[in-house]
Amino acid sequence: MATKLVLGPILGLESDHLYTVTFVSAKTTKLATVSYGDNQVASAKVIGEIYSGLVWRAELTVRIHGNIAYKILLDEQAAQAKSGVLAFSFFVPAPEEKPKMAYASCNGFSDFKLMTSTDQPYRLWQTMRDEHAEAPFSLLLLGGDQVYADSIWTQLTALKQWNELGRAEKVKRKASKALKAQIDRFFSELYVDRWNVEPVASMLASIPSLMMWDDHDIFDGWGSYPTDLQNCDTYQAIFAAAKKHFELLQVRGLENRTLLAKAPRSHFSAALKFRGYTILALDNRAERTLNQVMSKNQWRDITDYLDSQCQSGDLLLLSAVPVVYRDFSFTERMVDATPWEEELTDDLKDHWRAKEHQGERLKLIMRLLANAKARSANSQGSARTVILSGDVHIGCLGVVRDTTGLKSSGQHPTSIHQVVSSAIVHPAPTYLEWLGILALTNDDTEYLDETRTISAEMLKPHGAAKYIRARNFVTLLAGTDHKLWVNWICEGKDKPAFPLQ
Repeated sequence: MATKLVLGPILGLESDHLYTVTFVSAKTTKLATVSYGDNQVASAKVIGEIYSGLVWRAELTVRIHGNIAYKILLDEQAAQAKSGVLAFSFFVPAPEEKPKMAYASCNGFSDFKLMTSTDQPYRLWQTMRDEHAEAPFSLLLLGGDQVYADSIWTQLTALKQWNELGRAEKVKRKASKALKAQIDRFFSELYVDRWNVEPVASMLASIPSLMMWDDHDIFDGWGSYPTDLQNCDTYQAIFAAAKKHFELLQVRGLENRTLLAKAPRSHFSAALKFRGYTILALDNRAERTLNQVMSKNQWRDITDYLDSQCQSGDLLLLSAVPVVYRDFSFTERMVDATPWEEELTDDLKDHWRAKEHQGERLKLIMRLLANAKARSANSQGSARTVILSGDVHIGCLGVVRDTTGLKSSGQHPTSIHQVVSSAIVHPAPTYLEWLGILALTNDDTEYLDETRTISAEMLKPHGAAKYIRARNFVTLLAGTDHKLWVNWICEGKDKPAFPLQ
């Protein structure tokens, strides 16, 4: 008789040949193994425990290509997913084959009303499953908000009561042991509930993924609150539980080979090399405050990696919040001058273009431009830089261009493209909401240096409006024309696409 998994399996990828399988079993489980390929067996080890069960991790070394079948055994009994499936598989591209990849973000709802009023919430996951069956994906990049934890404020009575206190009392109040246990249970059940939904579950079991968190994996606006609130006992208790579950289920343990930080780890920035691509995921939440997005240590780790490990080929960089997007500075100035600053600050300070983060944003852009030039000089083939972002519940395309030092029209500028795909589940803004955003923001061309040779602007994808106001995910695949084709897979009739040179 088959044993049921509590959650999983969840596939991971940590190098061209190293795959991982993570899953949650009952706490009574003593032994777990994964059989795969041609009679190979990998022992799984417990990497942690959550309220719902034991979290296991197995490492699979795969040096062949094609479809790789695998099964999980718990205490020598076949284990099945919640759906009843006993056997799983994933696709490994040939060494010289360009992998087909998908990018998505915002897998959930920010409030209960949206959840109950959204028709077919997982429709695009079904679309992904259909496309995977026709031509398999080799890698799934998930750029933030893999779960939405905002319901913690309404589901836990103790937190509802805490939220009704005055700010001074909130900051002073200690989080009890009982409250911490409730918070821990909330996050455990959230992941088990959301990631067991079909077809999300089958995609996580069938496409190796790399994930990076954003604010809703903790709660809305994390890192963009006033310091006394951010550091208060209740907020820190929620962050500790969110971090624990992110580390176990999205990072899949601190043994993850892609992590850049050395122990003890204060951030989860990660880098992966796969079939000619370098994929660098920035952790913009673990160390975020009103005055910084990433700490000096994280900057050092990222810079060291770019300088020593990323000197040729294409770079895909995950930044959950868009680096190139509409300008909110007018709205920010208005709010800064009103009594509502504290209530609205987390929404505005979350953007890279908030005044507190503009210097750090410029530092990131300049680092990426310098790295792009170095890769272009060293590469025989392609040396694209593509930022993958989400967060804003809109699909769009941006570009940073550097024409510094170009003396003839025959020379090409150094370009960094940014692809925003958001959201795969969360609804897009309503028409009225979008009109409000347009009224309070602008997308004028931005010049980043005094000579006006470095600019940032929004582009219009082919086959759609400049801003894609529909749920979507993105596919990335190098074509025979040597371009990297970006296709937004959307609800509705539009089929936006853009070829990156």
